[in-house]
Amino acid sequence: MVQVRVAGVALDAAGQHVILLKPIDEMPGEGKVLPIWIGAQEATAILIAVEGARAPRPLAHDLMKSMLEALDATVQRVEVTRIDDGTFYAEITLTTPTGVKVIDARPSDAVALASRTGALVWVADDVMAEAGVPGLIVEADAGHEAEENVEEFKEFLEHVDPDDFRE
Repeated sequence: MVQVRVAGVALDAAGQHVILLKPIDEMPGEGKVLPIWIGAQEATAILIAVEGARAPRPLAHDLMKSMLEALDATVQRVEVTRIDDGTFYAEITLTTPTGVKVIDARPSDAVALASRTGALVWVADDVMAEAGVPGLIVEADAGHEAEENVEEFKEFLEHVDPDDFRE
C-alpha cells in the first residue's frame, strides 16, 4: 500500500470529473498519479472538503461524518483496494466501540469522507501499478481546475432557488 493525497479534481476532455491521487512522498510532476473518474456530486463533495469550504447545508458526506461521531466511531483509514474491469473498489476502516469494522465503498465516497475526517488514504500497490499514470501528464491543470470548480459551486449555492428543482 502507498499513502496518497488528493492532488486535485479535474475535468477530462469529455467533461467527466477525475480525482487525482498522488503518493505523499512524491513531488508534483514526479512519479505516478492515480486518476479515478467520479460523478459531479462526489467531485464537489471532495473539492469542498479539500478546500476547507462549507456548504450552507450538510452534504451526504458531512452527514456520514456526523453520524459516525454520534455513534462514537472514527474513520481510521481509507483504501483503494483493487481495480476490476475498469471499476475501482475501496474500503473504509472504522474504529467503533464494538471493534474495528471494514466497509465496502466507492473510492469517491471513501475519499470524500476521509477528506472530512482527516483519515489517511491508501492505494494498493497493484492498483497504482495498473492504473497510475505519469504525474507530469495530469497535474499541470488540476489545481487550477479545482479552484474554478469550487468557485463555480459557491456561485451556484449563492443563487440556487429550491423551486428550480420542483417538478
